[in-house]
Amino acid sequence: TWGHFLSVYFFSPMQRVHKALVANGRRWSSTHPVEKLQQLAASSGIDISGGTVRRTSSRFCLGVEHGDYNGTELFGVGTDRFIWTAFKPNNTNKLRLFSGNFTDDGVVEFGFGEVPGAQDPATADTWARFPFGCCHVLQNEGFPLTKGFDAVVYGNIPGGGMSRSASLAINFILTLFDVNGLTPRSEFDVVHLSQKVETEYIGSPCGILDQTMIYFAQEGMGTHFNPKTNAIQYVPLGGTRSERLRLVGLDTGTVRHGLEKSTYAIRRAECDELVSLVNTEGPVAIETLADVRDYDTYCKILAAHGTNHPHLCRRLTYIYHAQQRFYQMMDAWRAGDVETVGQVFRADGLGLRDEYQISGPELESMCDVVRTVPGVLGERMLGGGDKGASGCLMWEDAEDAVRSAVETGYRRSHPDYADKCAVHVCKSVDGVAVFDNLL
Repeated sequence: TWGHFLSVYFFSPMQRVHKALVANGRRWSSTHPVEKLQQLAASSGIDISGGTVRRTSSRFCLGVEHGDYNGTELFGVGTDRFIWTAFKPNNTNKLRLFSGNFTDDGVVEFGFGEVPGAQDPATADTWARFPFGCCHVLQNEGFPLTKGFDAVVYGNIPGGGMSRSASLAINFILTLFDVNGLTPRSEFDVVHLSQKVETEYIGSPCGILDQTMIYFAQEGMGTHFNPKTNAIQYVPLGGTRSERLRLVGLDTGTVRHGLEKSTYAIRRAECDELVSLVNTEGPVAIETLADVRDYDTYCKILAAHGTNHPHLCRRLTYIYHAQQRFYQMMDAWRAGDVETVGQVFRADGLGLRDEYQISGPELESMCDVVRTVPGVLGERMLGGGDKGASGCLMWEDAEDAVRSAVETGYRRSHPDYADKCAVHVCKSVDGVAVFDNLL
């Protein structure tokens, strides 16, 4: 049923990439993705003929949003908004790269010994900080990079909430591995390497939710990650009505300029501060906020620190209740109780808004608009917060009404983003796919 529920592909490689560039509601291009890659290569003078295409997905988190750096279990799916890279070894030790999303940057060319240092202000606002960061991290981790490549890259992942940066980092790390004949050292190596691109090179204090949900995503399955054991479990949606459920990304048209420049960094520091405070002053010893699992311990921490640090305790309140809801959601997912899954999704959204205080006005406007639509089961902000995308769970027959509500309600209340917002009805896909013999 889960395969029907998210319209899984069973086609040839060429058919599987067909229309993947097209974002429902706002079309980046009507051109076939391979043709688009070839056009970008021709316009930039990049040779990809006979090369390889690597596609990495976006992700839709069902829980616990902001739980990764707080130690909670995680659950989500890979979704069909992508980063596409067409690449070909060039028999040099240099990379020559062109982005179809940032054409004004032109061709970025550099050798492995010419990578700018970490968090260099000169690269802070360029997309090239990601390939720079991938090379920097791999070389620092002892991976020998000697073989360069030419590549064109573009994507249609919304600019906040569905993990565009993690997808790009994973794509380039795997491409560098491929061209240089390297392999990951462990099951989670690519996850941790791509995280380091953001934390060490770019300076973004991200966890591993995005990287895990993309790298391990399997078509037709939800991915359950337990950080205590590093266990990955694939969980199909049960029940007989699951084919009617849809996951929807609601792009507000706003752009969040990196987690390091957002409220995300502040919230992560606050959570670390509360953990340190509790360990120093009591009443218990914890490693992360997820260690606060029982109600008695939760109440003791609030009693000890709620008066002097109410904002920190609000962060704990969200994590504590979201963690309780997570297991309720997982049971409902397995049973096909999609109404309960939607209720948990909505309750998490209210917690993110009111307790974690990580949302933003456009994100909440989008939630308010779709919440009134019959057939929408739950809605909340997605991702790091402030700007970007919200999301909702809905029955398939609510799609027209959701699009109409966004068209009238959101665009009217936020006219500055009327030509940028979009509704993305997503499919479940593999997180990573490689296509040969297409170029």
